[in-house]
Amino acid sequence: MLEHRTCFIHQITSYFGKTELPFLSISSDHQISNIICTPVAIGDPPLLNAAGLHAPYALRIIVEVETRSGISGISEIPGSEKILQTLWEVTPSLIGQQPSDLTRLHQILSDITVGGHDERGDNPWDQRTQVHVFSAIEVACLDIMGKIMDCPVYELLGGKVRDAVPFAAYLFYKYEGAGGSLGFDMYEGAQGWSRSRQKPALTPHEIVDQALAMVESFGFQSIKLKGGVFEPGKEVDAIMALRETFGPSMPLRYDPNALWSMDTARKWGPKMEGVLEYFEDPVRGQKKMATLRKELKMPFATNMCTTSFEEIPSSIRLHSEDIILSDHHFWGGMRACLTLHKICRTFGRGFSMHSNSHLGISLAAMVHVGAVVPDMDYALDTHYPWQEDEVIVGGKLPIENGAVRVPHGPGLGVEIDRSALEKLHANYQEAGLKERNDEIEMQKVDPQWKFEATRF
Repeated sequence: MLEHRTCFIHQITSYFGKTELPFLSISSDHQISNIICTPVAIGDPPLLNAAGLHAPYALRIIVEVETRSGISGISEIPGSEKILQTLWEVTPSLIGQQPSDLTRLHQILSDITVGGHDERGDNPWDQRTQVHVFSAIEVACLDIMGKIMDCPVYELLGGKVRDAVPFAAYLFYKYEGAGGSLGFDMYEGAQGWSRSRQKPALTPHEIVDQALAMVESFGFQSIKLKGGVFEPGKEVDAIMALRETFGPSMPLRYDPNALWSMDTARKWGPKMEGVLEYFEDPVRGQKKMATLRKELKMPFATNMCTTSFEEIPSSIRLHSEDIILSDHHFWGGMRACLTLHKICRTFGRGFSMHSNSHLGISLAAMVHVGAVVPDMDYALDTHYPWQEDEVIVGGKLPIENGAVRVPHGPGLGVEIDRSALEKLHANYQEAGLKERNDEIEMQKVDPQWKFEATRF
């Protein structure tokens, strides 16, 4: 039972005097008294990407911040042993703090977070520790404040401007299977998207079939292909097949995860001019992106070359991209995403949100951010249809007409399903995975495969 999982729970309670930093009517009764971090493993299909192959399970950490008054807030972040240990290390310094005092909490975490201002570098996905911890605490504290004040988080962020937030279909090359159970097992009798999710997608024709199933099931009105897997010509053929199938009214995006050389990008990029809504991270680094952007007639987006506020000045100076894909996990919280949006507006950049394999808590946080942003330039990314598991009461949040309706309940508007949490934590214990490593998984298929920062 989760209650007996002492190695995964910091049960720290104490009495503290009244604070002199009230937020509206929030009193000292709502001081942070306890933080619980539960690592979970969720079934993940064998999706191919520039870093290799997804393991049968993706790792997440469910964070619960409790107050002396018995109100708790929740959040969800990518899981790793380093992030989990860091959350445990910072917990004692947060006990007794006000969940409303986000500036102070941010400063405390800045002073003590292990790893300091670590950088993404050439890592195939974002492994920074500090921003993950910032996000985990901030989202949970906003959830607490919403519950105390009986209002949704979007009201704390300035109020919503839309009732539903649009998302894009996220296509992947993949092997057969739907993940989980430490294998690539097929689910008997599956229909609709559940069946399509099992099928392999290694050719342009199979990618089109995947897109048709996803659009039919969820009503998506834009499509993104995750590339960097096969020889560029094959992936460009898939983009052209999608264009032929869906026509020019369906926005298409393509992301080779910066695995292309400049020569490769110059050869294949022009073939997608007039076809792509945006070209995401074709090459590595702001300077190369800026150079290539001047040569190709299409918008450039990034989740790799501009990933922190420290990188904004050079991004603006070089004009390395036209669109920045935010992510509250990787930019340090929901408020940071809104700050980034204002910067994008100031300098004429587009704004959207990046995604990773996630559950409904993260999706709810994304939707609250998406509800508040005044101008939604591009539908947000989400891996959500690929995950069958869920940890929130009521099961998966519906995606209808390509959008998720904004939760109206207090806080994030979602709550933890305790039996589901226990099951997914048991998955974590059984799987024995501590870090994401797509290279190791790929080597189970191809022992000679190695991640390369520039492959093609």
